[in-house]
Amino acid sequence: MTNVQQPGRFESPGRARAAIWTLTDGAAGNVRQAEALAAAMGAGTATWTLQARTPWRWMAPYRLPGARMAFGPAFAAALEQPPPLVIGCGRQAALATRLARAHGARAVQILDPRLHPAHWDLVIAPSHDRLRGDNVIPVIGSLHPVDDLWLAAARRDFAHLGTLPGPRTAVLVGGATHGGGFDVGDFDRWLTALVAYVRGEGGSVLASTSRRTPAAAVARLQARLEGVPGVLWTGPPADEPPNPYPGLLGWADRIVCTADSVNMLSEAAATNVPVYVAGRAQGRPLRFVEQLQALGRVRPLTTQPEPFAATALRETARVATEVRQRLGWLALD
Repeated sequence: MTNVQQPGRFESPGRARAAIWTLTDGAAGNVRQAEALAAAMGAGTATWTLQARTPWRWMAPYRLPGARMAFGPAFAAALEQPPPLVIGCGRQAALATRLARAHGARAVQILDPRLHPAHWDLVIAPSHDRLRGDNVIPVIGSLHPVDDLWLAAARRDFAHLGTLPGPRTAVLVGGATHGGGFDVGDFDRWLTALVAYVRGEGGSVLASTSRRTPAAAVARLQARLEGVPGVLWTGPPADEPPNPYPGLLGWADRIVCTADSVNMLSEAAATNVPVYVAGRAQGRPLRFVEQLQALGRVRPLTTQPEPFAATALRETARVATEVRQRLGWLALD
């Protein structure tokens, strides 16, 4: 897979060999979803990271005059020979997928583009967003690469986590969202109770924060986990090893995830272990949590997280199969 970090560059072993372009603004969540679907489609992929220039970035995905040049001359030139399929994720990418479709590509847009779905061949939107249309494929949560092979590779790459005492409790911490803040006091209350439970059973904690996690919450994590076997990842300083997040999912015997993170909850639900939701959600994340609870895939965190039977929720493979069927993808390969 080839990565492009600026609109003016397109490094590829040959555009003709790339059956799929992924188009995103570089945001980690958008990249992860687009690349996960592209990988599941099973074809050669080239990755574009695009930043629209003004005024087009203000109005994306609407097509203002001159939109062909919105992402710079390199992308405009590449549009003369687009691949059979483009996959975009995020509002900026929705303009890019529209432009590619106008030049002959089939266009799949992930997330609600805030414009009628008819402007794309297919739109893949979280079912909790309630977007409907003949060409809309609802997905439970978000797309991601987590499956049995991914988890096996994670256990191999982070084998040292398997030496920690069990049960191993993964703790995935998000933060404030557009729909609501992050209650550090509530976080500290349930974290304190959880750590006491883990200490009592003689297990370990595998914890990870996100870019959205408040500094005060990180400090509480560091204090509460002092002396507890495990690992805590709070960021990527140059002198630290790679992010162990895949290993956390691969080696966990149970997963606790804050209610605000649709992406982390989606990935946790794709494992084969119980998932517990901590804290409060609002708006769209709340609807997603309620959906997972109705499916029996997650339970609210209590002071004593009782085990329950867990069936992995794997949406990416299902969505990829439906995309192939609807677009006749085998005929395009």
